[in-house]
Amino acid sequence: MAKRNALGRGLGALIDDAGQEHIVTADAVNEIEISKIEANPFQPRTIFKEEALEELANSIKELGIIQPITVRKLESGKFQLISGERRLRASQLAGLKKIPAYIRFADDQGMLEMALVENIQREDLDAIEVAISYQRLIEECKLTQENMSERVGKKRSTVSNYLRLLKLPAEIQLGIRDKQISMGHARALVNIENAKTQLKIYYQVIDEGLSVRKTEDIIRDVNAPTAKSANSKVRLPEEYEQLKKHLANHFSSLIDFKRNNKGSGKIVIPFKSDEDLERIMGIIDKMK
Repeated sequence: MAKRNALGRGLGALIDDAGQEHIVTADAVNEIEISKIEANPFQPRTIFKEEALEELANSIKELGIIQPITVRKLESGKFQLISGERRLRASQLAGLKKIPAYIRFADDQGMLEMALVENIQREDLDAIEVAISYQRLIEECKLTQENMSERVGKKRSTVSNYLRLLKLPAEIQLGIRDKQISMGHARALVNIENAKTQLKIYYQVIDEGLSVRKTEDIIRDVNAPTAKSANSKVRLPEEYEQLKKHLANHFSSLIDFKRNNKGSGKIVIPFKSDEDLERIMGIIDKMK
């Protein structure tokens, strides 16, 4: 598969003076030497799958680091890892000498939280930057998703949707940052479990300029090919087909309409997110 121009740059391309080590605030990204980073003695995770580390290392070699690690500055001049040990180990496997990191200080907990919350409110952030900020609030400020949603003034479902983006392959995360695809496309791609399939559809979206709705249709077919095949063999009476189309238009959603030979069946109204469910419930309430 041919590489795109958006790839191969990683976070380093987004950091000013990435080749120089400089210490700034806890909310900014720094490039620091891996040899100066000490392990966190309180790290609860001790087992890392070698195969998964090698896959991440290969991704880092090609694309760079997408999500920086977080370290604490020590009096000795070295740094202690706070979060991101898997990324750190994979970077070492990839042969990196430096790694992008957020640098924390002993007394900056409150300042960090305020800086992150303020940062999230900015309008010029891309979806991955927002997701990383949410993740930092959870990991470093010890907030639950519910606490965080209150801090930032967002619905918990909105926060969850952003956090899910960090599960996408690095190539797709870079595509989001470079505006190759929209947040709507990304949220649809998250619903696919297989990373190779995610990437295949991701490139199809870019190459063919697919809309979010068309992308969702493709992903729905990928996730339920058997169900689609079974449904295509059952021909509904014309009046039921008309009703199905009417409901689909009314709810702006593909309706799953099933009926057996005895006349009994069910109508299923699918929804893509908590917000979509709220929209559907609003339509039903109006019908009442």
